[in-house]
Parts: sequence; C-alpha cells; structure tokens
Amino acid sequence: MFRLILILFLMYQLNGWSQNKNENFPPSETPIEVTVSKVEKKIKLDGILNEIDWNSTSITEDFFRREPRQGGKVRYKTEVRFLYDDKNLYIGAFCKDSVGIKGIRIQDLRRDFSWGENDIFGIALDPQNLKQYAQGFQTTPYGNQRDFQNFNGNNFDTGWNTLWRVRTQRTKDGYSVEMAIPFKSLRYNLPKEGATIEIGFTLVRYARRDIEVSSFPAIPQSFTPYRMTYAAKLTGIEAPPPSTNIRVEPYALYQYDETKIGDELTDKLNDPKIGFDAKWAINPKTVLDLTVNTDFAQADVDRAVNNLERFNIFFPERRQFFLENSGIWAGGLQQSIRPFFSRQIGLQGEFNATPAPIDAGIRFTQRTEKNALAGLLVRQRETDNSPGTNFGVFRYLKNYGRENNIGVMLTHRLDDSNNDLNLDRNNNTTITIDGQIRPTSQWDIQYLLSTSLDELTGETGFAGRIFIGNDSNKYYYGWVTEYTDENYNPRIGFVRQKDVIRHNPGGYFIWRPKKINWIRRWDPGMFINYNHDARDPSKFQQASLYIFPVFTWFKDNSFLEISATPTWQNINFDFTPLGLEIEQDNYFYTRYLMQYNTDLSKKWSADVGVNFGNFYNGTRTTINAAARFAPIPQTTFSLNYEYNDIRNVGIAEEDLETNLYTANLRLALNPRIQLSTFYQYNSFNEQGRWNARFSWEYMPLSFIYLVFNDTQTDVFDPMQQNTQFISKITFLKQF
Repeated sequence: MFRLILILFLMYQLNGWSQNKNENFPPSETPIEVTVSKVEKKIKLDGILNEIDWNSTSITEDFFRREPRQGGKVRYKTEVRFLYDDKNLYIGAFCKDSVGIKGIRIQDLRRDFSWGENDIFGIALDPQNLKQYAQGFQTTPYGNQRDFQNFNGNNFDTGWNTLWRVRTQRTKDGYSVEMAIPFKSLRYNLPKEGATIEIGFTLVRYARRDIEVSSFPAIPQSFTPYRMTYAAKLTGIEAPPPSTNIRVEPYALYQYDETKIGDELTDKLNDPKIGFDAKWAINPKTVLDLTVNTDFAQADVDRAVNNLERFNIFFPERRQFFLENSGIWAGGLQQSIRPFFSRQIGLQGEFNATPAPIDAGIRFTQRTEKNALAGLLVRQRETDNSPGTNFGVFRYLKNYGRENNIGVMLTHRLDDSNNDLNLDRNNNTTITIDGQIRPTSQWDIQYLLSTSLDELTGETGFAGRIFIGNDSNKYYYGWVTEYTDENYNPRIGFVRQKDVIRHNPGGYFIWRPKKINWIRRWDPGMFINYNHDARDPSKFQQASLYIFPVFTWFKDNSFLEISATPTWQNINFDFTPLGLEIEQDNYFYTRYLMQYNTDLSKKWSADVGVNFGNFYNGTRTTINAAARFAPIPQTTFSLNYEYNDIRNVGIAEEDLETNLYTANLRLALNPRIQLSTFYQYNSFNEQGRWNARFSWEYMPLSFIYLVFNDTQTDVFDPMQQNTQFISKITFLKQF
C-alpha cells in the first residue's frame, strides 16, 4: 500500500515538474580567472585594508544571489581583493551594509561557529584543483574563525583545524575582513621552477538580517557554496615550493578526580600527564598524523537524552583527532549504518561507557584527482574492565567521471588476550564497498554494502544502504532503503537497529511565493518510513507517515511547522522505554507536532514545540522550549526544557512525568578567550551535571584549558558524586 501511495505521489509530482524549466544550471566550461598580485610592502593584519597594495589590486564583486530567491540584484554588496607574498595568501573583503554596525547579527564568539545564526564571509579553496575537495575559511564581523574540509560539496569535516589568521573591523558602512592563509596550510601541487600555481576558489557572503546568501562565482541555490565543480581560479601565484611542513603539538595536563558515596570518599585520582600530536605533510597530497598518550579533556560533553523509541541513539563524535578527516570513511554521511564509528574507540567494553586510555594512534591520508587512500591505527590501553585493543581501518576511494567515486573499506578490531580478567575477545572485521554517482548535478545516488565477521559469535552478517535523490530549486524527492541482518555486528561501528529492512521514500515542494510578502519559503511534503524484519520480510515492525503541510519560514526569519505522524507498531519483543513495559501487540496511533521559533539571530530568541497524541495504549505529550539571550556577542545565555507527560501506557497503564532542564552560559573577552558553562538536570534518573570550560588561545592553535565536571545522582539526597578538575596547556609549532 505504501509503495502504491509513493508511486502515485511521484507520478503526480513528476507530471507537474516536467512542465517547469530546471533552474540548476551546469558549471561553466571556462572557469572565471582572477589574477593575484604580489605584495610590494608588508601587510599588517589588522582588518583595515589601508595598505597601498590593497588599493592597487583588482576587485572581485560580481556576486550571485542564492537566497532568498535565486538570481536578481544583490542587496548586500561585497568587494574582495587578493594578494600574496612569500609566506601567505591574503584575502581582503569589505562587506557593505547600509546600517553598518546596527545591522550585524552574531550570537557568540566561539570558534567553528554554526552556519545560520551569524553574518559570515568566507572562502573555499581547492589548492590541487581536485573538484571534489575544498578547504573552507570563514569568519564573522567579530573575527571568530571557522575552518573545515568539504568533500563532494556536501560532506563536512568541521574537526579540521589549520593555521591561519583573520582580523576584522566594523564601520558605519559594514565590516572589513583581512585573512592571511599560510601556503604551508594549503598543500598545493608543486609548481615547476619559475611557474605559477592555480587554486580553485569560491566565495560566500551571508547577510543574516535578511537571509541573503550570495556567492562568487554563480552556484545554483540547491547546492552548497562549496560545490567546487563551479569554482573560479586564482592565477598568477608564484608560490614557494612546499616545505617540510611538520606540525607538532605537545601538551601537559593535570587531572584530579574523586568519587563519593554519600559523604564517604571512595576513589581519588591525581594524574599528571603529557603527550603530543604531530602532523607531517609528506607532500601536497599526503599527510601523516600521529598522536601519543592521547587526551580529549577539552572535548564537548554529551547532553542527556530520554529515549522513548525502539532505536539506538546516535551521539556524534566530539574528539578532535577523530573528527579530522572523518568524512573520508565509508558511511560517514548518515546515522543508520556506519561500519566505522570512532566513538567505539576509547571505551572499556561494548556496553561500558567509561573511557579507556589511548596510548597512540596514527593516520595516513592521501588524496589525488584520481583517488584517495587512508589508514588509521589506534592502540587502546588495557584497564581492569577491558583488555588492550588494536583498532585498524583501511580505505581506498577511486574517483571517476566528474563527481563519481567507488570505494572499499576494511576495519579490524584485535583484543589482546587477558586470562587474568577472564574477558571476552571482541575480535571483529568488516569489509565495505560504497560509492556515489551523480549522473547530473542535481541527481545523487549513494550505495553501501558491508559484511562483518565476528570472532566471539562466529557469525557473518550483512548490511546495505542505497539512496537516490533529486534536489533542485523547486523540489526534493528521494528514496532510501537500508538492510541490516541480525548477525551484522561492526564492533567499531554503529547500527541504528539490527534485523531490519527500512524504506524511507518521500519529498517536498519548495515554494517561494512572490505575491505573499510575509512568507519567505514554504516546503510542504511527506515522508514514509516502513520497517520490516530482515530475517523474514513478511513480518512487519513499524511504519509511519510524516506529513508536514506547514513547514514555513516567514519574512521576519521565524519558522512554523505543523505536522502529523500516523504510526503503526508491531511490538513482538521485550520493550520497556524509560521503564514502561509495553505489552506485545499491534498498535496504531497518531501524533501531532506544532513547532515555532522566532528569528534565532536576534538578541532575544525563543523556540517552542508541542508534540501530542496517542502513544501505544495511552497518551503522551512532549513540550520542548528554549530561550536565548545574547545582548552582545561576548555574552550568551540559553535555557532549554523538555517535559514528557505519559498517561496510561504499558501493561500496568502507568503514568510517568520527566523533566529535563539545561542552562548554558558563554562569556568571551574576544574570540580567543572564552568561558563556557552548562548545567543539566534529568528528573527521570535524578542526575545533575555541571560542565565548565575556560579556554585561552594564547597563540594560533595553542591553548590553555581549565575544565570542571561534576555529576551527581539523587541530587537532592546525594548518593554518588563524581567530581573532576583538569588543567591543560598545548603548544603548536609548525616547521
């Protein structure tokens, strides 16, 4: 029935769409070239473009409007200049704004800020002209930095950090940007003696007040500004031959931990520690990373979640060493089937979330226009609860055509025998084949097939995924099918659920009405989610229709969603979400959602949602509310609240209420000196958690951290308390 509905739905849409001209234009056969001038006098990096060299070089200003409507006049003009010397590529920009400082929107001064809430200027560079890879450098009017790698235009590696500098100045007419990107950070191809190099590039400007996004050169609205097949070229650069390019980052740390049961101190740890990370760019295409006695004290902590669904929760990786280059691994774009998921490294067992020390790790990455090669080896130290473990990943990716690739990946986990601990050996191997095909710029086909061989169980399992999607300026539609059998067990990977085949087709229109001046964009649509057993496909598990007739952004930058989700459930296993025992039976219920948020870039913003309706044999109402106050970029305070009211659910027809409170305060003296704190209390398990982190970037990518963590169970009558204090200093030197 669901497939019939989908076929009729797509036939109707395709018939209508065939009458409209496709607005996704192809890349130019002859990219725009911008000649870069060499600096005659020294550039002082202060955000003021007053040196004579800036005034004598050409201006790039023919930006293309992508949002709120493709094409037409750009309201927020941008002027960009390029210079270089023997060490750096310089980018100077003036971002015009008729109301100047008053028009600037920025929420905080953190590094690697999120797209969407700030005014932004940025450049993406393709130093080797690979067309499928970009290094992104972005800033705000206050000079905080965001750098990332991008693969194939849509896969982001925000954990990538490199050396570069930026300064900005705010004026009555807008803001100016001055960037210095060392050639050591770009890894361009080695030029012949006396020759110049060419670097692919795109520029982007985001004027948040009116949601205007413009790019240079022109890139269709439905793609990111990092689709490097559309890139222009910087020419005439007499870059120096790549140097040895070794980066070393030693650290020293002191950690104090204590655990109390009631008033009794049961455990205490005083642990000084030293280690280092190193990066060697062997040549422009090949990079070797090394980590010894690895530490992640400064990584963000996970937020608590109350899971009421039948699926495993995906918690993203937050540790720097594993974030960098993570986009190269198979399955890295999605959260259902990942043959390699780095969060499985550094834990004391499959079901034990206690950290285990990492002795050392090494990563090799090589990228060329034709292929990519990567490998990772990590040694995890033995603990009282887990044996020493070696983790290995090998990856090969072959590029062909304009934006197509096919790859293979091998993972292996090898536990050291430890008879004294009487622990199981979780030795495990996976082999994965995956790839991407883009027959046209707006069609995208992704596929993955993986098998696991598990020594502990002696079983061989299989998993697979295929996605076909069409993304244009007027609509999106696509189909995902995923298969995971009951024996598939990637012990250094992640699966959302075993023994399941999942189909997830659907789509939505994109309507930007010209005559309704209070609506900026309206995306009505529907997605189907149908799950059945992999072992016996005739056995139904779960299905739902996500129907969202109202999915609307307004001209004042607020947003409203009104949706319904009819759901069919077949509970044929032991299922106790939050301790509520659900009777094994078939259920049908419908849930409704109303979600609204104000303009999230303003000083005051709010987000509130109500999800209500039936839930198995009872009812459930969930309220999510958030408020944020950012009077100045140096200060941001936010509150989040989640409330669940569950009535007459389960065999015992129980009632349950949960409250999850979160408060977050971020203070910054400037983009390099910041204090971030948050507190979270979960009434379900009566657990409260404090986290406070002070960071000072006293030199580029060299930091001093002070971290405080405190977790209490039974907050109002403390049974157990874990307290941790960490001080850490890192120093980065690039040769």
